[in-house]
Amino acid sequence: MQKTQNISSYVIFLSVVAALGGFLFGYDTAVISGTVSQVTGQFALTTIQSGWYVGCALVGSIIGVIFAGALSDRLGRKNAMLLSAVLFTVSAAGCAISANLNQLIIYRVVGGAGIGIVSIVCPLYISEVSPASHRGRMVSLYQLAVTVGFLGAYLMNYYLLDVSAGFSSENPALLKIFGTEIWRGMLGAETLPALLFFIIIFFIPESPRWLIVKGKEEIASGIFSKIYTKASEVSFQINETKQMLDSEVKSDWKLLLTPGIFRAVLIGSAIAILGQFMGVNAVLYYGPSIFETSGLSSGDSLFYQSLIGLVNMGTTVLALLIIDKIGRKKLVYTGVSGMILSLILIGVYFLKGESLGMSSIFLLGCFLAYIFFTAGSISAVIFVFLSEMYPTKMRGLAMSIAGFSLWVGTYLIGQLTPWMLKNATPAGTFFLFTFMCIPYMLIVWKLMPETAGKSLEDIERFWLKKG
Repeated sequence: MQKTQNISSYVIFLSVVAALGGFLFGYDTAVISGTVSQVTGQFALTTIQSGWYVGCALVGSIIGVIFAGALSDRLGRKNAMLLSAVLFTVSAAGCAISANLNQLIIYRVVGGAGIGIVSIVCPLYISEVSPASHRGRMVSLYQLAVTVGFLGAYLMNYYLLDVSAGFSSENPALLKIFGTEIWRGMLGAETLPALLFFIIIFFIPESPRWLIVKGKEEIASGIFSKIYTKASEVSFQINETKQMLDSEVKSDWKLLLTPGIFRAVLIGSAIAILGQFMGVNAVLYYGPSIFETSGLSSGDSLFYQSLIGLVNMGTTVLALLIIDKIGRKKLVYTGVSGMILSLILIGVYFLKGESLGMSSIFLLGCFLAYIFFTAGSISAVIFVFLSEMYPTKMRGLAMSIAGFSLWVGTYLIGQLTPWMLKNATPAGTFFLFTFMCIPYMLIVWKLMPETAGKSLEDIERFWLKKG
């Protein structure tokens, strides 16, 4: 295990730039929640079609995540992030000016591909430039940026909905985007941060560990010298990475099928997909619709959703501060226990709330508690776990496999939630989410190692020993 390193402003800068991809992930994911009812009404969508409108971006995410690992391992982490920035920009601008539903769907799929890429490459990059003692905190910056993106989308939706009520313009395009079809403005507002992400990526270097894999040790040494204060630390990082590369088989796929590493991939994939069936994305995607079922107006439901986004972001800040101190697994134990209790109460509200005299404020409190426990546990640790678990040589490939599992689960939740709310009832839906928390907790407890404070090479050795 390495000694504790002081975190440099340079590492923070690199992590913040990469984390901006998380902001775009969060905005693109959450902005859809404020547009569902508008797009559904405008295009007369059925329940299944409404689910497809939400889920189509997730299909793009699955496509993006399939290729993200190979792209990042072959072209580099930096070039993969540049590609994602282009996809986000094209998607946002395209959604704002789309001529029909088919074009809107296509541009949402393009943006989804950007989400799939950044969900793998950005946390991977951060993990590879961060000292072990602060890696959890730095990778958690990515998740924090995701929650800032969620909140930004909710606030933008709420603001633009208010603006649209009194908006007037002689320009028909502006009138459509900011007045009569405000969902266009909500989706299109992502263009500016996407362009910023594209520009600022040019100011960061390639991952030094990836450079070592490609035989560019001298360039990697120069980058490591900006991260670590002592020459001995730079030499240690280079030698550690080279030692693990020398001990690995030549084929990425053969390494992937090594018993210990294959076990790690299966475990990572399991917690990735199970996390989606514990309800968080159902709340983030369909929160306003769920609140409207309790009798709230669309404006009030968007305001409630903004409160959820605020709690989501604030709790992630708390998790970021403690994740390296108390460890990943303790966060999961505490958070998932709280999620189970909150989900049970939400289910009871929809089952017996009216007869028990429960108000919409009680429902809001339960949702805020649920988001508090979720953001402080499974949402905070998932990208940290996935960015730490796999060997340097094929980390992108292994993360893509686990990420594919995550996005398949996310797609299924996005597609099936409207159907479940209608046919299984809201109460049955949230009781199902409660049940899915149990296997997640057992896997983390019995099969996952505590990775806090360990170098990436130490974690790799752990899994190889399991083989």
